Amino acid sequence: MPREFTYRGYTLEQLKEMSMDQFIKLLPSRQRRSLQRGLNHVQLRLLEKVREHIEMLKRGEKPKKPIKTHARDMVILPEMVGLTIHVYNGKEFVPVEIKPEMIGHRLGEFAMTNKPVKHGRAGVGATRSSMYVPLK
Repeated sequence: MPREFTYRGYTLEQLKEMSMDQFIKLLPSRQRRSLQRGLNHVQLRLLEKVREHIEMLKRGEKPKKPIKTHARDMVILPEMVGLTIHVYNGKEFVPVEIKPEMIGHRLGEFAMTNKPVKHGRAGVGATRSSMYVPLK
């Protein structure tokens, strides 16, 4: 039997029913401070898009385009759970599917800005030892 998700003792349904002020009190200090200071215009626009998207899904309509944002510093709220938000990583928009375990984290944590380095073979003239590698 799968375990039911809880955040600080509250289920996902209870979190979604809470007001923003009640939810903010549950967050860690850094996220709490960020939300209490207010959202900037980019974060507000993202929240508006999320709410429009949810309304369309409730009506049974399929949204025309995905939610795209540059707001990597936006704290993930309970109302975002289940959506896929495309977060900009400096080069492209990376799709991030919001799961309940992500609540309280920031969007940027799930869209990596750098890839692991995969080194190839040394090129000709790179080192003294590569001088004797036969060319094919």
